[in-house]
Amino acid sequence: MVLTRLIDAPADKLFRCWTEPELLVKWFVPAPWSVARAEVDLRPGGRCLVVMRSPEGQEMPNDGVYLEVVPNRRLVFTDAYRAGWIPSEKPFMTAIVSFEPEGSGTRYTAIARHWNAQDRKTHEDMGFHEGWGICASQMEALAKTL
Repeated sequence: MVLTRLIDAPADKLFRCWTEPELLVKWFVPAPWSVARAEVDLRPGGRCLVVMRSPEGQEMPNDGVYLEVVPNRRLVFTDAYRAGWIPSEKPFMTAIVSFEPEGSGTRYTAIARHWNAQDRKTHEDMGFHEGWGICASQMEALAKTL
């Protein structure tokens, strides 16, 4: 699944929004959800953890590792592994996020690749396009304040 849009902010600020925990918690989920905690070890094999919190207070950890880190241009991460390259119990997706300068803004592309058709459908049914679109708008608004 793919979300792409032209964002009115430079690539380096969007990259910061994705890679600085204190910024990540401000935009990563659509309201009324929130982020309880984020950890970023920004290197291939480093941990990426975002703990989402439902409006009812239920926490949902999204734990994985970075596969590729290209500063200000590209992040690839997966939940197929945990820190230390420990295989996860049930991998769901690999994400590829890119930031390409375009005019005075950035072409932002977020791709979610799933392990099977059922996982893809599950993510679609969870509201991938709407939710990731709302989050992209929230990230854009935050980036404009940096």
